[in-house]
Amino acid sequence: MISRTIRIRDADDKKLASISRRLGLALSLDEMKAVRSYFDKVGRDPIDAEIHAVAQSWSEHCSYKSSKYYLKKYLGSLKTDYTILAMEDDAGVVDFDGEYAYVLKMESHNHPSAVEPYGGAATGIGGIVRDVLCMGAQPVALVDSLFLGDVSSDRYEGLLSPRYIFGGVVGGIRDYGNRIGIPNVAGSLYFDKLYNSNPLVNAGCIGIVRKDRIVRSKSYKPGDVLVLMGGKTGRDGIHGVNFASATLGKVTKSSRLAIQLGNPIVEQPMIKAVLEANDAGLLRAMKDLGGGGLSSAATEMVYAGGFGAEIVLDEIKLKESNMSGWEIWISESQERMLMECYPEDVDKIRQIAEKWNLDFSVIGKVTEDRRIRVYYRNRKIIDMDIEFLDDSPVYQRPYKIRERDRSVTIPEEPEDLNSFVMEFMARLNTCARFNVVRQYDHTVRGSTIITPFVGRPNRETHSDATVIKPLEGSMRGLVITSGSRPNMVAADPYAGTLLTMVEAYKNILSTGGTPHSVVDALNFGNPEREEIMGQFVESVKAIGDFCRKTGLPVVAGNVSFYNEYRKTDIMPTPTIMMVGLIDDVRRSRTTYIKGSGNVLYLIGEPCDNLTGSEYNRMHGHSDGYLPSPDLDELMRIRDFLSSKRDFILSSHDVSSGGLLAALSEMSFGSGIGFHADLSNVSAARPTVKLFSECGNGMVVEIPRDMEGSFVDGSTEISIKRLGETGGDRIIIDEAGLNLIDITVEDLRNAWEHGLDNYI
Repeated sequence: MISRTIRIRDADDKKLASISRRLGLALSLDEMKAVRSYFDKVGRDPIDAEIHAVAQSWSEHCSYKSSKYYLKKYLGSLKTDYTILAMEDDAGVVDFDGEYAYVLKMESHNHPSAVEPYGGAATGIGGIVRDVLCMGAQPVALVDSLFLGDVSSDRYEGLLSPRYIFGGVVGGIRDYGNRIGIPNVAGSLYFDKLYNSNPLVNAGCIGIVRKDRIVRSKSYKPGDVLVLMGGKTGRDGIHGVNFASATLGKVTKSSRLAIQLGNPIVEQPMIKAVLEANDAGLLRAMKDLGGGGLSSAATEMVYAGGFGAEIVLDEIKLKESNMSGWEIWISESQERMLMECYPEDVDKIRQIAEKWNLDFSVIGKVTEDRRIRVYYRNRKIIDMDIEFLDDSPVYQRPYKIRERDRSVTIPEEPEDLNSFVMEFMARLNTCARFNVVRQYDHTVRGSTIITPFVGRPNRETHSDATVIKPLEGSMRGLVITSGSRPNMVAADPYAGTLLTMVEAYKNILSTGGTPHSVVDALNFGNPEREEIMGQFVESVKAIGDFCRKTGLPVVAGNVSFYNEYRKTDIMPTPTIMMVGLIDDVRRSRTTYIKGSGNVLYLIGEPCDNLTGSEYNRMHGHSDGYLPSPDLDELMRIRDFLSSKRDFILSSHDVSSGGLLAALSEMSFGSGIGFHADLSNVSAARPTVKLFSECGNGMVVEIPRDMEGSFVDGSTEISIKRLGETGGDRIIIDEAGLNLIDITVEDLRNAWEHGLDNYI
């Protein structure tokens, strides 16, 4: 196909807007005017490849043009002395043990998963693995946080059935992750009708690399050779980033073409080949061909190094022989890596590619000047100033912060709490996730110490976090957790995001680790609406405030805007992946009760507020006043648990489902019951104490003969004795009256089978 000139210099505003729509550029009128102005100065009209390249670089997905200002303002200074790379390359890099570093990243793959759930989710996994791989790291663990529609209802208005999306997303994650042999160890699953047509698929990956083998995502020096290795280039994924940078609407041929096609059978040997080339010291720089394809990867890599590039597309292996130059340049076909090497090392990398049966092409070189020149079939199709191409507009969009609701709603007490808790623990957002997570291989590679489920055989319960031992010769481990509290963020973006951070922090403390680093994946609606931008700003501010208080670095992140369908926005969903360290994985803690006759304590001042809780949502209430968590108290709890770690047999954070869910899940893992009394917890109603989900609460199990030593020195925190473990019943009293008396097995059965009808 012949390249063609796009006449924009003599185009009026109407024509410019028409060109943007017709070519699928997703550029605003002001942005089209900026492009026109650039080519006016150059003295010519753009070739089609050039205007498509601008659209890729300036897309919301690639440029962060609506979020960059606020991210820099609130998160820009969050770095520690152990942070190696933060917000600079394709993934964050953090010191692990002095010799090794761990690499981490999380990305969204939302729009593709709404149109083609299986492929969208699968390529989300493939892409996040390559983000970690391109830093030279061996991927060791996968994470996925999913936010899906109301699968309990057959009624929906949208693109696809929520149940179909559910099955497709889980299938895509399962098949891609299992086939490349990387354990899927952590994540979350949340359901709400606001995600019916716009599911959120947030995929994360953690890797390990020797510090002297870290590869940067920026060019090394002029004269270096650029090579492409992996799979073939096709038309799949064209305009993928443009598609992800606009609101979802009717599915068209172009939107289906924007969905990439993943192939884990190519990804797995590519991982081997990249690591082999890196171990041999052959790689000067490297970048994954993800969103924006070669256009974004090449431009961003050489721009970051302060250089330019000269590229020839003719040697690139194609899926379709009649592709035009601009299609090759912006294709988002998967399983491809752009590498930079010395000229004398090209043949060595080629031999590695041939050994692993991968396509390999020499495509160009790094140049001294800051221009990008691209040739195809003896014709120059791009010749542009790289600074204009990569330096997209930055918007300080106006925002409006909703006044905080000061009301508090407390629904009526259930007449029969035994029947109520059976129904409550079987609900979509409180029930077990066995049906999903057991489809994932979370022990492949043999380094998973604490898996997503723990407990006695056939009696497993949820873990708070998982533990990976990434190095064969070291007992040092990574503690991993991921999730969000959209129910809380929807009620109050600032307080709700703090609670999301607090839950992740408590998950790592509960497992015996020390929180060490943070990655975010921020999912919001249309940023051109002031109330949506207000949610985003408040959420980012909360992340910054939390990390400054706790001393944690934010080392990588992702922003996904335009998550709406037919003017219905998703719930604001800031997903947090937090990683902690544990010096000896043998000292990891789990969540299930270890024996009879032990004592249960509640650590942390009770919140006594039901806003945003599953209990309130079950009764049709979602708004209300949500208090921010006390971060000073959280730091005192951290220090107290650290000083008492040898006394703690098990621990579980109080979050989704409240105290009732925390205690019940501890019991489910062993079948051992408990007798608790709420009288001393607070003066609130019993249901408030049982189902409140805010605050810093954690439940710990202590041997009876160590109770005194455990309590000693606890004057700086709230610590309440709940009761004792034993028997096979869950018994909860209040002021001498019995509230709940049910067998562990009956409640566990309801909890375990909550998802059975949907996947």
